[in-house]
Amino acid sequence: MTVQDTEAYTGVDNLEVMADAVKYNNFLIDCVAKRTSPTERVADFGAGAGTFAEMLRDRGFSVLCIEPDDRLAAILDQKGLAQTQDSKTIPDDDLDCVYTFNVLEHIEDDVAAAREIHRILKPGGRLVVYVPAFQILFGEMDRKVRHFRRYTKSGMRDVLVRAGFQIDSAEYVDSAGFFATLLYNLLDMGKGDLNPAAVRFYDRYLFPISRAMDLILSPFFGKNVLVYAVKP
Repeated sequence: MTVQDTEAYTGVDNLEVMADAVKYNNFLIDCVAKRTSPTERVADFGAGAGTFAEMLRDRGFSVLCIEPDDRLAAILDQKGLAQTQDSKTIPDDDLDCVYTFNVLEHIEDDVAAAREIHRILKPGGRLVVYVPAFQILFGEMDRKVRHFRRYTKSGMRDVLVRAGFQIDSAEYVDSAGFFATLLYNLLDMGKGDLNPAAVRFYDRYLFPISRAMDLILSPFFGKNVLVYAVKP
């Protein structure tokens, strides 16, 4: 991921709103923490404003942030997070774990991005991918932040397999969020903004219910796709 790979990010305000989604963010951090340990080399591919890297740092992890956007890179620097704006600066076979949350949908050639992650991972290195699901949910917020696509489980698996990964598991996440996103798209009126109060309400009261629903519904649908993969 280089500065040339993507235009300036247009959803900084939405990133700020999502930083308050405590239960949602902790769920994602748990997905990483169970795949690696604080003694290993970890990178956040598309680190944004560093919300997840900060949370992992608080748990004792040392995280390298990969973020090409100049404004976001400046925020990472202010937070004292290790960073690079160009993954090409990372040697081959260097990292034990890479996670990328809601990033690949921003990159036109997502297979090339996945191959770059494959390159910087050690053999046996783990990858955690979280992306938005189902093109039927594509709405004004996707357009605002310049998403190229949303994914199905099979579509995300295909991208990673083409990049050289072996898939450990793939599932849908946040089944209630599927319906919440449909409603959001209906009521959004073409703005693509997130309401901070609504995000906090969903995070506090509905996301735990959604995760319980996932125990039954995750094979079939959800707002996002979660994939665990490994570099053979």
